[in-house]
Amino acid sequence: MAANAMRLRQHLLRWAHPRQPEALPARFDRHRVYVLPTGFGLFYAFLLGAMLVGALNYNNNPALLLALLLAGAGLASLIAAQLQLSGLAVIAIDAEPVAAGSPLLVRVHAQAPSARIRRGLQVDLNASTGTGIDTGATVLDLERGRGEAGISLQTQQRGWLDVPRLRISTTRPLGLARACAYVWPEMPLLIYPAPEPQGPPLPIGAGDHVQRRLHPSGDDVHHLRGYRTGDSRRAIAWKASARRGGLLVREYEQPLGAEVVLDWRETHGLAYEARIARLARWVDEAERDGRRYRLNLPAHPALGPDQGAHHRHVCLRALALLPHG
Repeated sequence: MAANAMRLRQHLLRWAHPRQPEALPARFDRHRVYVLPTGFGLFYAFLLGAMLVGALNYNNNPALLLALLLAGAGLASLIAAQLQLSGLAVIAIDAEPVAAGSPLLVRVHAQAPSARIRRGLQVDLNASTGTGIDTGATVLDLERGRGEAGISLQTQQRGWLDVPRLRISTTRPLGLARACAYVWPEMPLLIYPAPEPQGPPLPIGAGDHVQRRLHPSGDDVHHLRGYRTGDSRRAIAWKASARRGGLLVREYEQPLGAEVVLDWRETHGLAYEARIARLARWVDEAERDGRRYRLNLPAHPALGPDQGAHHRHVCLRALALLPHG
């Protein structure tokens, strides 16, 4: 029964506007807002029907008047729910890129005429769109005609991710009906490749300016620090630990070249996607260490040498958009 209901719902949604991706901004008018009764609304209608039948059967004018007043309130709530979405426009959708496999926070930016208060709107990406994505709804409140909501979307693979159809809905003011409208943004979002969980260290850099990095197997002792889980027993300073009454570990400095070359050819022997994952890991490591780095990819101009958030984005974007092997 549940499967049949889901298939029926998906079939009906094929006729809902929009039926294909559209450019933003997308504005909701009366042709795009659908108003359907909720479970409580159906119970309310049944109760009103019973009241009307009883009032007419017993010729009870006060009961008839009460039933008509409640029916008028219910109809007014349907109009109020429709007006919550009428005139609303989704003007932009954006997200900060994340590694494949991590949840992506999609930000939905909306605006509407400020003459009407619009609060408690729900935004969701649901499985009924046929994408297999099921996320909880988030709340969209418009202050001074503008508002923003964030939706968590699970990612699976690197490259461009097409955002599925968005549903914006409300059950206000009385919960008798749900007014909803859909928007299908033609705006793919970038997903970085997932970095390799573990792998070899960064290639040795080259250049005249030499930096130094703390490393447990370096050349010169830099300082002593407290023991951490996973530290090598060979790095423990036993004499100093005995004097202190707790385990201390030697922290070394290792000389490193100023510039690192991350070359596709250095990852030979790995599978295609594993090579991309290793280079993505090296990009993150070089950025964390404050190193200048250059990325060399096949059939692509060299990127760098440089460092910083913009250079990291350029490198990871190039890796994300490599053809799928």
